[in-house]
Amino acid sequence: MMTIPKLPVGEAIEGGIEFLSSNFSFATKAFAEVVEAGIDVIVSVMMFFHPLALIAIVAILVWLVTRQKGLTIFTALGLLLILNFGLWGPAVSTVALVVVATIIAIIIGLPLGILAALNKTAYRVTMPILDFMQTMPAFVYLIPAIPFFGLGVVAAIFSTVIFSVPPCIRLTCLGIRQVPTELIEAADSFGSSKRQKLFKLQLPMAITTIMAGVNQTIMLGLSMVVIASMIGAKGLGGEVWRAIQRLDPASGFDAGIGIVIIAIILDRTMQSFGSTKSAK
Repeated sequence: MMTIPKLPVGEAIEGGIEFLSSNFSFATKAFAEVVEAGIDVIVSVMMFFHPLALIAIVAILVWLVTRQKGLTIFTALGLLLILNFGLWGPAVSTVALVVVATIIAIIIGLPLGILAALNKTAYRVTMPILDFMQTMPAFVYLIPAIPFFGLGVVAAIFSTVIFSVPPCIRLTCLGIRQVPTELIEAADSFGSSKRQKLFKLQLPMAITTIMAGVNQTIMLGLSMVVIASMIGAKGLGGEVWRAIQRLDPASGFDAGIGIVIIAIILDRTMQSFGSTKSAK
């Protein structure tokens, strides 16, 4: 029986990763330094305040953004519950990781989404790549992170960014492409340049969809927290992973509830923020 030789797809990808990690180490070191500095700043600022003071500040900010009494009360009680669990430090680390990963994902995703919306060739190239990325199991993203950055929080953020950036790109592109053709034609008839159409028409009209993409990016980042803890990420995900290793369901559920509380607060706040922006 004739055997078909195995195609060396995995070996080729491995070779590419080794080539990039060995020849572009200067770039990975620069990225690691920037990311670590960003995390240190966010953690230092949040830990500067007493937990009760920070809870009050966050609750006030949620009220100012959402004007929802129920969500504001939930925010205060939820964060107090995390503090009661003794998980305030890990929660701060988790928020810092998600914030940094989200900022990087937005910096990457918004320009690529705009490019895909305005350029047909870029759209045809980008969409299959996003389909591939969104169907790839999340654990696979941990593999290239280790050769580039080793074990630790930087590798966790790298894998989180790769995992969470597709919705930002896709929904930015979708929002711009859904701007009514009549409005585009009206802008053209008034002699608007491409820059004017983009910043004064298309982006303002697409803000609701773009904010939905940012919201999904944040949620995917939080969902990656536990998985990223396998390669050295701290925070609530690390607490869950430690509980799994120690067969400690109580600690695992406490940390999991903390992640859920943070996810609900961020999700509802970003939804209200996006609706407020679209209303303006």
